[in-house]
Order: sequence, then structure tokens, then C-alpha cells
Amino acid sequence: MGMEGLALGPTCGLKSHGKIRDKAASLLICRHISGKKMEAAAVTSFSSIFPLYSTIRTTPRSSTFLSLRSLTSFPSPLPTSFPHLSSPGNSVSLLNRSLCTATRSHMEPEPPVPPFQGAESFFRNVLGSMETVYLNRNPTAKSVLELVRSVDNDRICYDHLAFRTFGVNGYGIDSMAQFFLDFGYKPREELRFPAKKLRALWFSPPRISHTDTGTGVHGPLPRIFISELLVDQMSPPAQEIIRKYTEISGSGNKHAALASAQGFLTWEKPLYSEFQQLARESEYAAWTLVNGYAVNHVTISTHQLKSHLRNIEMLNQFIEENGFKLNSEGGVLKVSPDGLLLQSSTVADSVSFQFSDGVTESVPCSYIEFAERLVLPQYKNLPDKEVKEYHRRDGFEVGNADKIFESTSKDQLTRRAA
Repeated sequence: MGMEGLALGPTCGLKSHGKIRDKAASLLICRHISGKKMEAAAVTSFSSIFPLYSTIRTTPRSSTFLSLRSLTSFPSPLPTSFPHLSSPGNSVSLLNRSLCTATRSHMEPEPPVPPFQGAESFFRNVLGSMETVYLNRNPTAKSVLELVRSVDNDRICYDHLAFRTFGVNGYGIDSMAQFFLDFGYKPREELRFPAKKLRALWFSPPRISHTDTGTGVHGPLPRIFISELLVDQMSPPAQEIIRKYTEISGSGNKHAALASAQGFLTWEKPLYSEFQQLARESEYAAWTLVNGYAVNHVTISTHQLKSHLRNIEMLNQFIEENGFKLNSEGGVLKVSPDGLLLQSSTVADSVSFQFSDGVTESVPCSYIEFAERLVLPQYKNLPDKEVKEYHRRDGFEVGNADKIFESTSKDQLTRRAA
């Protein structure tokens, strides 16, 4: 006999959402601390949907607590594609951004983090190659990094690296994510951007056994943010173009990390007319067609700087005073609803690209972002020297990210050139 599945709304309410099997259930306790209200219900076992998830921490928004305890798992083979996690028909979308807050008590130690898997030196060298390609193509990013580093000889820590993909023919989030999963990264939250026909998933880094004292990719391991275009929602002509090149690529999706580290497309160069056609419908699609798996942006973790630039507003002012334009979409400073995640970014550089029909035109490349994660309310009284990264706001915010995506838009690039 089946049982009603449950989904979480923005206020952690529970509602009917399809059928699930009796044995595929977990115990979910959602407690509203402010109202002293507790509700318990059975929901789909998250670990059975995706075995790498054993716990889930969501971005704090209010004083609520979420805990999941797996009771059993599906007897059938486990799905291997990320899109399955939130596809229509699933009984529960536990990756949805509207999940309740997962918080820790003031005295609770650092949450368990899976250890790094494999050879760390190899992994960091691959990241280093990705970074080298990125810096060679984007003089603004290189100059900004050097500028920030020059202030009190500051060490640069990356908050996250970001990639864009085509969600079709195996070229979506999965293709780039596999490299990071192999080394111990853990999938965390899904974010959706309906107007842009995008979805994204971010990954938290594994634990390493030594102190991070390096800079850039040789410092603390960054989060990874991978987005994908929902190709099936595009117009038939746009779908045809995208499918054409992903099919030409063959098994290129299996070598996404290699393509990113070497700076090559896994498909042939497109026609200029095809680039123009995609750009009219989705600037994200056009960008991905000519940049492929290249790093879309790196993000400086401002609160880990030692100088006055650790304050993102001071950093923004410093960047602009040195002649660099910042993305003005929605305001230069993007602030999450809880006020704890502050982000900004430069406008993307442009590079000369020769299309397969011989046409050479300027196309958008990448940019650099800045993020300040403030201390969570329950840790506000901790001395500064005792504050660790896990005491700060984690995750991402749809509203912020939606505006950051515009760093490669024609409107922002045109403004930059003005």
C-alpha cells in the first residue's frame, strides 16, 4: 500500500505531493522554534535518491531546524543523473531552495565533512590549469587578483569556481560534476532560474588533513557552482543548434575537466550565424557555445582577506577607483534576503573568436566575483579569532546569482565599453 509523499514549502509547511513506497521513507522533523510548533511526517529517503547525500545543510533564513534520518532505501537501482533529483513526478524535491533552515547550537562542533579522496596534488594541479586558462583569457580578472594581492600582501582564498553547461545529451551538470565528486566533493543545493531556463547545483569541498596556507587554488578548497541550460525549454531552432554540437562532440562530455584545464571546446567551432541566433534567445547559451567548459568565474572570499578589503563594500570601491567596472544589474552589491550573503562582480572581458565560417568577432568571456559571508546570528558573539568558515552563512541565493549571471550579458558589456 502506498503512502502520501511530502514536499516542503518556503515556511517549512508540509503538503501532499504524490505517492511513494512504504519502504522508501525517512523521518523528517521540522521544528519552528519561534512558534514552538513541531510536525513530523514521512518523506522519501534522500540517501536512496542520491547515495552521496547523507545530510543536507541549507542556507539559513530563519530560526528553524531540519534533520533527516534515513530509515531505508529503494531496493531498485539508484538513479545516476542529477536532473532526476528534481524532475516532475518526484515525490519530494529536497534540493529545492525553499527548504527550511539547518542550524547548529552555539556549542556544537564543526559538522562532519567527508575526507578528500585521491591525490590532492593532482587535483590542485588540474584546478591550477583551469585557473591558468582563465587568467590568460581574462586580463581584468588577472589584474584584479594582482591588485587585491598587492594590498598588505593579502592571501587570496576562493569562495567558489563556476562553470556553465548544456543540459542535454549528457553535457549538463553531471558532466563537469563527476570530476569533483571523484575527489570527495558533496552535492548540496539546487537553485532554479525559470526566466533564464537554468538550474544550478553547488558542491561543498571535502576535508583535507593539513592547514590551508596557500593562495588561490592552492589555498582552502573552493565550493563548486555548476549551472546548466534547460535545453528542452528552448525553441526548436535553438535546440537544433545545441544538439548539433553536443552530438558532434561524441563522448566529449566525459572529458569536461580536461577540456576546461586545456582551454579547448569539446565540439567544433560553430558558425557565426548560429552564435547570433542563440544570443537572441539566450545569452547564456551563446556564451556556452563558444566557451564550453571554461571557468565562467572565480570568486574571491573577501572575509578571508586580512586588510580593510575584507569588507566587500570597501573592496568594490577599491576596484572601481582603479578603473574597473562592476556589474550594475540589480545594484552593484547583491544582498541575500537574510542579509548574510553579499556579492558583486566585474563585467566579463571580451575575446576575439574565429568562427568556422571564417568570421572573427568579439565574444564575452569570463569575469571575477567577490563574496562576503557574514557570521550566522547564533555565532555573533564569538571572538573574531575563533570564527571559522562553518560559522558563516553557507550556500547560494537565487536572487543574487540571477543578477551575477548578467556579468556576461550584452547590456553589461556595452556599458563596460562606454
